[in-house]
This record gives sequence, C-alpha cells and structure tokens, in this order.
Amino acid sequence: MEFKKILIAFDEDPIAAHAAEVGVELARSLNAQVALVHALDPSLTFAPDSGLAGEEIAIRAELDSKRLMADFRSRMPAGVNCLQFMPHGQPGEEIVKAAKEWGADAIVIGSHGRSGISRTLVGSVAEGVMRHAPCPVLVVRAND
Repeated sequence: MEFKKILIAFDEDPIAAHAAEVGVELARSLNAQVALVHALDPSLTFAPDSGLAGEEIAIRAELDSKRLMADFRSRMPAGVNCLQFMPHGQPGEEIVKAAKEWGADAIVIGSHGRSGISRTLVGSVAEGVMRHAPCPVLVVRAND
C-alpha cells in the first residue's frame, strides 16, 4: 500500500497541533499530498446564556475555525501545499467522511490517551475515527 494522501485532523487543542506536525512530517517523508480537516461541531455553537444570538455564535465559530486553519497553514514548512476541509458536523463523522471523499490513504489524529471513566464521559473522536475510517489511522498521543 502506498501512502500518497495524508488527511490530518486538528482542532484548537495543543495535542491536535502536535499530531498535525507529525502528520506533516510523515507526508513530507513520503512525498504525499496533505489535506487538513477541522470539523465545526454545531453542538459547540449553542450557548443560550451567552447573551449572543445563535447565528452570531455560529458566525464567530466559523471565523475562529478559519483563523485556526490559516494559523496552522502559515506554520507549515515551505513547499508543503495542502487542501483544507472545514465541514459542519460531529468531528469523528466528518473526519471519516472527508477521508472517504478525498480518498485518503491515512488519517493522522491526536488523542489525549484517556482511559476508563474519563474516556467514557468525554468520548473519543480518535476512537470513533479508528472504528469507521476507510484507511489506516495514526493516533498521536500527547507529549508527556
């Protein structure tokens, strides 16, 4: 199997940024194409006590997502070009969907490495991606 298309999932978490850096280096070493995916979870744009209209919260979240993507792209090594996907939906589902639609050969994603009740309560996007991905998934753990 050749790894010519590497999909890198990331969000604002430092663990995700570390995983994205690992993904970019992997892609560079394999001379593979890179695509970034950052899913905007609509459940995170609901804040009834914020004093802001729902539409305004969604617009701000979209702008934050675009800034996050632009910031990461600006830190990419010279010569690394990439596509980007910014879907709206549950992150795990949207990452898998992007991998299928783009034809990714591998997905790189970060994980806190939680276990037990902590993982049960918080959930695991990485675990969901691993269960449903159409390709191998590289899970990058947090730096300890």
